[in-house]
Amino acid sequence: MKRIRLVLLLSILLVSCGSSFRSFYNNHKADMGATSFQVPNFMKAVLGNISPEVKNAIGNISDFKYIKFQNTNALKRNTLIDEMNAVTNSGYIDIFRQNEVDNTRIISVVELGAVVTQAIIFNSTPTETTAYYLQGNFDPEKIKSFSDPETFNAFSTDLLQSYNTNLNPSFNPIN
Repeated sequence: MKRIRLVLLLSILLVSCGSSFRSFYNNHKADMGATSFQVPNFMKAVLGNISPEVKNAIGNISDFKYIKFQNTNALKRNTLIDEMNAVTNSGYIDIFRQNEVDNTRIISVVELGAVVTQAIIFNSTPTETTAYYLQGNFDPEKIKSFSDPETFNAFSTDLLQSYNTNLNPSFNPIN
């Protein structure tokens, strides 16, 4: 019983000490079953190849991080949700939150006046957990549109296809 309390206390301490998306990303990017990427400045052109609809939805991006977890058990999924709650409770404003047994969806932002400067878009189902971090200047209504599952899924698919295409160019020995 003491061991469980100690593990729980250490987990809470670790979560409370690292409550930024950067620490969440760095803590989990090497997890088994995780796929992650961030777009450094020299690769911002990659984001220019996204469909016009998605580009219109996200606007001007200065920092972008993505992480996806597949095949996680219930304990790991709950830990990820708890850690994301700690991140979004540290200076973010929830513009959408859905907490259900089979689906947790969070859209939290940092505002500067009427402009969103940071956004976290988090979606967790029993089969997959996905989180995006966007920094730039965004229209709050466009960020809120990601609360629609179809918009979120279309964005994810389009972004991953665009990113993978630009990372894996074909080799043409003639050119």
